[in-house]
Amino acid sequence: MSNVKEATEFTTAANRTLLETLPWDDTQDFMASRQGFIATLDDPAIRDENGRPVWDLSAYPFLEEETAPPSVNPSLWRQSRLNANDHGLFKVTDGIYQIRGFDLSVMSIIQTDSGYLVVDPLLTPRTAAAGMDLVYHHLGRKPIVAVIYTHSHIDHWGGVKGVISEADVQSGQVKVIAPDHFMEYAISENVIAGNVMSRRASYMYGNLLPKAPTGQVGAGLGQTTSSDLPTLIGPTDTITHTGQRMIIDGLEIEFQLTPGTEAPAEMNFLFPQHRALCMAENVSHNMHNLYTLRGAQVRNPKVWAHYIDEAIEMFNGRYDLIFSSHHWPTWGAEAGVEYLKKQRDMYKYLHDETMRLANQGYTLLEIPEIVESQLPADLFNAWYNRGYYGTVSHNVKAVYQHYLGFFDGNPATLHPLSPQDAGQKYVEFMGGAENLLANARKSFAKGEYRWVAQVVNHLVFADPDNAAARDLQADALEQLGYQAESGPWRNFYLSAAKELRDGVLDLSAPKTASPDVIKAMSLDMFFDLLAVRLIGPKAAGKKLVFNASFTDTGEQYLLVVENCVLNYAKGKQSDQADATLTMTRAALDEIALGEATLADKAAAGEAHVEGSREKLVEFLSLLDNFEFWFNIVTP
Repeated sequence: MSNVKEATEFTTAANRTLLETLPWDDTQDFMASRQGFIATLDDPAIRDENGRPVWDLSAYPFLEEETAPPSVNPSLWRQSRLNANDHGLFKVTDGIYQIRGFDLSVMSIIQTDSGYLVVDPLLTPRTAAAGMDLVYHHLGRKPIVAVIYTHSHIDHWGGVKGVISEADVQSGQVKVIAPDHFMEYAISENVIAGNVMSRRASYMYGNLLPKAPTGQVGAGLGQTTSSDLPTLIGPTDTITHTGQRMIIDGLEIEFQLTPGTEAPAEMNFLFPQHRALCMAENVSHNMHNLYTLRGAQVRNPKVWAHYIDEAIEMFNGRYDLIFSSHHWPTWGAEAGVEYLKKQRDMYKYLHDETMRLANQGYTLLEIPEIVESQLPADLFNAWYNRGYYGTVSHNVKAVYQHYLGFFDGNPATLHPLSPQDAGQKYVEFMGGAENLLANARKSFAKGEYRWVAQVVNHLVFADPDNAAARDLQADALEQLGYQAESGPWRNFYLSAAKELRDGVLDLSAPKTASPDVIKAMSLDMFFDLLAVRLIGPKAAGKKLVFNASFTDTGEQYLLVVENCVLNYAKGKQSDQADATLTMTRAALDEIALGEATLADKAAAGEAHVEGSREKLVEFLSLLDNFEFWFNIVTP
């Protein structure tokens, strides 16, 4: 990163205040994160077939230092040290082991009568395979009899083909167990908004930042994400209700379904023989997101708290430890109950306080400031309730959004100008660019970085080529990043500063969907995405009608472009269609993945068009393509 600055005296002072307010003498997490350590990899880099590291255990040597530098919030430094320095194979209790620090998430391995049950096989296959190699080396090579996906987020299933194969599942040798509606949500969450979510995720996880005390130091929930292509194998067994039980190769499991919590499809489960409770990602050693900064539908903390409460009652007295899909376990029944109660009450407090203040008339931007100013220390100073991933600020806004949406009730905010138009007006009202910058520099000198970022943003959007404005905006965002306790907040601030200074890098775009994900999409999802790609204004005045028939699945669709939108109907065909396209679903998948074109498939005899090819070409010309490296901090 060019022109990186050091922490200012104001940032240093702001970070120092946390040293006076948080319980630094509580070092239990450092002992817990090391408990049961068996071994880690000799070679710190996990590589792809070309020798490129997809995960590097040695990427954070600076985190071996106990004291945080001025450029890192000391609380985030503590969390990053716990996530980065404790990696490898760990024994949780007799028969239960974990691979930690090999990806953003944690993979758990439970011994069965004759093999292993794997819970949440990480984000990508090579990290999962490296983890299992460590298991085989130290615990013995035995067959994997089942895989459990705790929920629908990709970092808990994308590595599945690193531990089992499709053939293993199809032959019946391996069960794949998932909560109800898993496939629907695993695929659908990132389909419609997949491109923009992935671009914003590059900020959230600091993928473009150097790993350094002035760069990326972690993501709170884990260090970062592995850089390989995810895979997917669909479930063979679905958990449909709370209280459902299974016995897998002698291992008893009792499930609690928790829809609409941390993920739309999620579940907790108890291993009664081991007195061990897996809480999936419903509890973790940080405040989680009610809204994720990469973008997603907001999560309901009322529902989330309810299901944690249900788990407290349902599993009461039947466990001696809790482990989850991130971070380290919590040992001891008493400590486990306290952990669950405080995580429950954290989410419930944010919900109840937000809506109490909303009902008093406070607004989206006012409520977070009020809530943050009067947090109960007993609840929010617990290390596992700190905002390393979610924050009080953006979680409170998520609660407000869930109930009331973007509008705060003040008509002055109902129809504001666009950032570019407003920016020009602000600059004019403030006496021009030089006057705005002069005043903003005075504010920067006082340590008023939030205000500087807010006001200079108007000048950047009014005149994105103003180098002085970009530099000052970058400097302000950089200091805000250094002060952030949340890993994603830090990464957003510093990624924005980097792009203001260096511009948007012309890199190869990452693939937002793997072959397994594309193949798992229903045709309804595929046509929903196609409808989003239709350039509405360009389709004005046009009516196009097509039949689509898929010979290998037997599915038929009617597609109609009319009134500037694409509608589709499953199981229908029209004898008035402009053209009929007949092909295999497999051929469509290859086209969607960019491995072939429709013309290629037609030439190979794998696709047939009856009727007007010209109309089909016209339709394809109406579809938009999404650029990945679009601007975020400039217009």
